[in-house]
Amino acid sequence: MLIVLPAAGIIIYSLIRSHIMDGFEDKLRTYAWVVQAESIGDTSQPEKPANIGEPLFGVTHSGWYWQVRPVAGTEGARLVSDSLATATLPSPSEHNVVPDADGLFWLNTTGPLGQPLRVVEGRGRLGDENTGPLYSFIVAGPLDWPESRISSFALTIAIALTLAGLGLIAATFLQVRFGLAPLSRVEQGLAEIRSGTSEKLEADLPSEIEPLQAELNALIESNQQIIDRARTQVGNLAHALKTPLAVITNEAEERSTPFAHKVAEQAEIMGSQVSLYLDRARMAAQTNTIGRVTEVEPVVDALQRALERIYRDKSLNIDVDCEAHARFLGERQDLEEMLGNLLDNASKWCKRRVRVAIRASADPKRTGRRRVQIVVEDDGPGLAAEQRDVIFERGVRLDETKPGSGLGLSIVRDMVELYQGTWSLSQSSLGGLRVDVNLPAPLT
Repeated sequence: MLIVLPAAGIIIYSLIRSHIMDGFEDKLRTYAWVVQAESIGDTSQPEKPANIGEPLFGVTHSGWYWQVRPVAGTEGARLVSDSLATATLPSPSEHNVVPDADGLFWLNTTGPLGQPLRVVEGRGRLGDENTGPLYSFIVAGPLDWPESRISSFALTIAIALTLAGLGLIAATFLQVRFGLAPLSRVEQGLAEIRSGTSEKLEADLPSEIEPLQAELNALIESNQQIIDRARTQVGNLAHALKTPLAVITNEAEERSTPFAHKVAEQAEIMGSQVSLYLDRARMAAQTNTIGRVTEVEPVVDALQRALERIYRDKSLNIDVDCEAHARFLGERQDLEEMLGNLLDNASKWCKRRVRVAIRASADPKRTGRRRVQIVVEDDGPGLAAEQRDVIFERGVRLDETKPGSGLGLSIVRDMVELYQGTWSLSQSSLGGLRVDVNLPAPLT
């Protein structure tokens, strides 16, 4: 609209200006021919035109003038309109003006009072066409006459196009505001699915968008069915492998030969690997589930109570600062496992104090998304920089005197990566280790 409407206005203005100016010049041309026809008689002297058809030729300094005079070097009388009084009009032919197709000369000049004039001049002989004296027949009209009409039209077209533009803007606004309103309901419905408050897109939509609604619901249902089948297969595989491994381990432990010990050792490794990859498969399925949202505060409060009872011999104090609206976009058991391992590791190594801070914040990389930030700190001995690089490796234990398998932090790392989160280690202000974990949160 900003381009088309002004361009249309300029084109219309140019056409109307050309039309008005052509009409004005046609009027002057007609008056010039009338003056010439009325002035030429049978004698060698011009006659004053009786009726040209424009009353303003009789009003002094009206801007409409005519003049009949002999061409330079020719003797003869000079006649002027009453409006010209004692003034004289310049001759366009004497200003080296090229005549038009009708043999008329045109010139823009100023009148007796300084007003702009458009002057046209024709030439003709009085009496005999070959030997009669050559006369100049000049008619002038005020340029402000067409210019005022052009300005009036320009104002009219500007107002009309402005109103048209405002009307189009209003129509576009109404179209976007009301015509596309169903898409806003689709967006809201998808946000509710993503946040876990709804399982399907159930908005009341017009018939044009109902196929989209049906396909989205079918996609969500298909996704859930695939995840359910994957979980079932993972469970079946786990049961199918655990029993043979248990039998192998039991048979090997009943014998004290080196071969039996090796079999038992390898069976235990196989069981650990099977558990690892089954857990990874389960977590991968869960992280792709739509609408799984977990409140963080109940989970961390339950872990706080449990760990303070477990480590009551060291008078453990877990200080929790969790925002009430912090939510995790994932399964509750996964959040429990990640937080449980982090808090258990901090409780194990601290002197007596652990601090947990949980905040919800906007994701700087994904517009409209949010993240939940978890910070776990302790007042224990901490870790050197080179130790932080290996602490998340599977089976790594920096102190064999502490109980554990060395799998807890590696599980945290795997889960955080599967949920496309981030983690980092640093020195805590309490003196021990600080673990920062960044996980996805539902849409706002």
